[in-house]
Amino acid sequence: MNFTIKNRFTSELPADIDESNVSRQVHNACFSYVTPRIPSNPKLIHASTETAELIGLTGKEVQSEEFTAVFSGKKILEGTNPFAMCYAGHQFGNWAGQLGDGRAINLTEIEYQNQSYTLQLKGAGKTPYSRNADGLAVLRSSIREHLCSEAMHYLGIPTTRSLSLILTGDEVLRDVMYNGNPAYEKGAVVCRVAPSFIRFGSFEIFASRNDIKNLQLLTDFTIKQYYPEIASEGKDKYLEFFKTVADSTRKMILDWQRVGFVHGVMNTDNMSIHGITIDYGPYGWLEDFNTDWTPNTTDIQHKRYRYGNQPEIALWNLYQLANALYPLIEETSGLEEILNSYANLFERGYSEMMRNKIGIELHNIEDTAIIEQLTQNLQLSETDMTLFFRNLSLVTKDDTPEKAMLKIHDAFYKPSEIKDRILDTWVYWFTKYINRLNKEMVSDDVRKTKMDAVNPKYVLRNYMAQLAIEAAEKEDYSLLNEIHVLLKKPYDHQPEFEKWFVKRPDWAREKVGSSMLSCSS
Repeated sequence: MNFTIKNRFTSELPADIDESNVSRQVHNACFSYVTPRIPSNPKLIHASTETAELIGLTGKEVQSEEFTAVFSGKKILEGTNPFAMCYAGHQFGNWAGQLGDGRAINLTEIEYQNQSYTLQLKGAGKTPYSRNADGLAVLRSSIREHLCSEAMHYLGIPTTRSLSLILTGDEVLRDVMYNGNPAYEKGAVVCRVAPSFIRFGSFEIFASRNDIKNLQLLTDFTIKQYYPEIASEGKDKYLEFFKTVADSTRKMILDWQRVGFVHGVMNTDNMSIHGITIDYGPYGWLEDFNTDWTPNTTDIQHKRYRYGNQPEIALWNLYQLANALYPLIEETSGLEEILNSYANLFERGYSEMMRNKIGIELHNIEDTAIIEQLTQNLQLSETDMTLFFRNLSLVTKDDTPEKAMLKIHDAFYKPSEIKDRILDTWVYWFTKYINRLNKEMVSDDVRKTKMDAVNPKYVLRNYMAQLAIEAAEKEDYSLLNEIHVLLKKPYDHQPEFEKWFVKRPDWAREKVGSSMLSCSS
């Protein structure tokens, strides 16, 4: 492997002067140098060919012993010095102070075809930010991260990528549900790829400590390296940077809402300044359309990070980033203007997104009511979000409401409930919807093609990931491979994978890993 190494982050920003790898508070530094833990018997079980190509690796290189050694942490690339990043954050709305890369180690930054990438191992051992944890990861959570990163990419949603999934050969003690029943699991390491792993919390740590010098150093570095289009100077430069981050964050959340993705742990330390999805922990996809659903058991009481609250949480997190950047701007008006515009811009984007999902192009005064009633109807009885929107494209202008109901009937989890008031409400909606379709100029076929391009047929349903995990724990990786291939074309028909175009099975309704998840990894 012959990478073009470009260690800009470590060469231009201040390092931790203490090189001891013990948990501690780190001051006046953006990162700490750290050496990955050497695994006992690393074994590559899956790699993304496309992500490998993205950073200039061939298929032959991916299958080499050197690849497994480097991306398991066993071997350090020549000319590199791995490091863990220092940052803070708000967790579940509360200030948590210093957090940092407790389970992630950045191997290096590289450049390929005029694009820069940071290569990061998750689960490669302790860092100064590990607190009381071991810095390791298990196969279970690593499969979920590996599959989801690539699934999100092919859905067209900005995300970190996952290059490889490697067993370490070591066992790791974990309490899956935090209920006092720890057990040993197989250890694993994932290599994540992103432009950088700079987070909202990277700025919060310096602002909280009144370390304005390093706050400005980091912000100037971020703008220079990742937002070269920002040409303004002084306060305007920082405002433009914040606006760019706010815009990309808003657009990312709209994409999440479009496909029913629930991140599960939207703390400020899990928010990227690139507007990409990072840190796949207790995430999940909506099965039935339920705006109050969250997959995270830690959040089950207050449901702060529930599906319907993600847009508001993104704005709340942007307020925290604004507070962190304030010392560089020293006036609130510009920041407030950007924050105050978020709601209107999101509402406009949401309306457009939903119109695309239901196949409406021409603007009409009744559209808002149609969309609002639809989201209410979807919650009258458990209705599978993915199946409903995908099959909605089968409805034609000539259909009766009753015929339209038959076309989406498979989306109902409890068909026996679709009667009386619930049935009447749906028939009323389809009457309005079909009338509205008849005002459109495009044909049914053209509309179907456009709707199918934004409503995926296949998503990484929670139970699918769990099935892949259970098979992999028995050293059967066929399902992992199958699901990875399936999710490369989530909008395509793929008749050979039709078995995955179904509602969540009953057995998965309350099963750990299929409906309930924790931050344990």
